[in-house]
Amino acid sequence: MSLQSEIPIPQTTVKQDRDIHSSPHSNPTAGEAAVKVTADIVQTNRQPRSSKRWWADLLWASIIPVVVVVLWQWAGVAGWISPEFMPTPWVILKSLIHLIASGDLAYQIGVSIQRTLVGFAIGGLLGLVFGCFTGMFRKAEYLLDPSIQVLRLVPHLAIAPLIILWFGFGETSKIAIIISGSFFPMYINTYTGIRQVDGKWFEVGRVLEFKPYQRFTRLIVPGALPSILLGVRLSLAVSWISLVVAELVGSTAGIGFMINEAKQNSDTPVIFVGILIFAVVGKLIDSLVRVLERRWLHWRDSYRG
Repeated sequence: MSLQSEIPIPQTTVKQDRDIHSSPHSNPTAGEAAVKVTADIVQTNRQPRSSKRWWADLLWASIIPVVVVVLWQWAGVAGWISPEFMPTPWVILKSLIHLIASGDLAYQIGVSIQRTLVGFAIGGLLGLVFGCFTGMFRKAEYLLDPSIQVLRLVPHLAIAPLIILWFGFGETSKIAIIISGSFFPMYINTYTGIRQVDGKWFEVGRVLEFKPYQRFTRLIVPGALPSILLGVRLSLAVSWISLVVAELVGSTAGIGFMINEAKQNSDTPVIFVGILIFAVVGKLIDSLVRVLERRWLHWRDSYRG
């Protein structure tokens, strides 16, 4: 008789040992629970923010501007600041209402937005094409990237006088200034996004025998899309800033022209209205791109705070 047959083994110990060494497939209850928990986490991450959360975020974002406006108005009424150099928010609001009622503000904003979109469309598209070209092909990087980097280090505002000298004060020079500003952010982020795509994806593409266009559309574009969208945001922001320079230098319409005309007439409230319009429209354009980011990059699990 063996020693093992004489020593009783507790059934609980046997059960625990089986639970420890059993595979997930042998325990369907635990496997289903794990799958359910994972699905709940993914579903939670993909759920859009509720309207209540959106209003709460808007409330937090408006605290500082509201406090600044209230203190500004109070200081103006108390006579602590000069109304000629720093008009109160109420005076600026009345100028804004007057410009809206006359229809002049809508026309100036339309002209400025049209210039920005045309310049961004050309400069951003060129930056996207050159970024894809240098990011995908090593020889193209050696050929083009050094020259582009040298040009990028030259402030695009510094070449504005040269562009005006070449093209005059017409629409062509303004569009050219915006193009020179929007090209480089788009190029850098596209190039960087493509080079940061995980190399294992390309190994999968070779295993699946992807053709070049399939490798580009199914691997490169999804992998580089976060950086490309960041390039769009930065490129639009620089385009909007370049518009200010283009319209202040010489223009007959646009928000920059309105500010320059108000400066000549010493109309300080209108100058503040122009600055406010630049800030608000720029923020709206940036928010639109962020909405596209949340829609197109919903598959990413990112920290929300």
